[in-house]
Amino acid sequence: MDHADHVGLIRAGVEERPGIWADLGSGTGAFTLALADVLGGRGSIISVDRDARALAEQRARMAQAFPAAAVRYLEGDFTRPLELPDLDGILMANSLHFIRDKELVLRRLLEHLQPGGRFALVEYDADRGNPWVPHPISFDMWQRIAAEVGLTGTRLGARVPSRFLGAIYSAISEKVPEGRFEESG
Repeated sequence: MDHADHVGLIRAGVEERPGIWADLGSGTGAFTLALADVLGGRGSIISVDRDARALAEQRARMAQAFPAAAVRYLEGDFTRPLELPDLDGILMANSLHFIRDKELVLRRLLEHLQPGGRFALVEYDADRGNPWVPHPISFDMWQRIAAEVGLTGTRLGARVPSRFLGAIYSAISEKVPEGRFEESG
């Protein structure tokens, strides 16, 4: 996949919702750069990863590709409490598949997402993993998990073929506005 593929996967979930976004488990920043491209200066990004070297590489790539992008780099583990502001959006691209107990982590992360805020997920469309992608989430499984943790309106954003586990998809959900409950199923 290249930058255009990354942008294509997240565009539908991001471009309608500028503001403050967090890219959780951002690594060297392939999707952080895509996020900066889609936001086009209409927002800011908090890029979170526990690998300081990956964040340094990402910072250099961002400075070259999108020098005007407002990005804060935060060394941290998204499975633990983080100091984050209220967010308009959360992006998790190829990071949630490392977590076995997704619901617990997601509930904690969603505390930072404003009601009506967007959650964009990029994942392998499989339910069985391998050593490199231990706990993937098919789109069908994601729909169930999203509803359980308080996300609504989950829809498929895009899908691209992958030589690993068949395909990669993006899904877009919104945090249920306060005072509103939507039944799953």
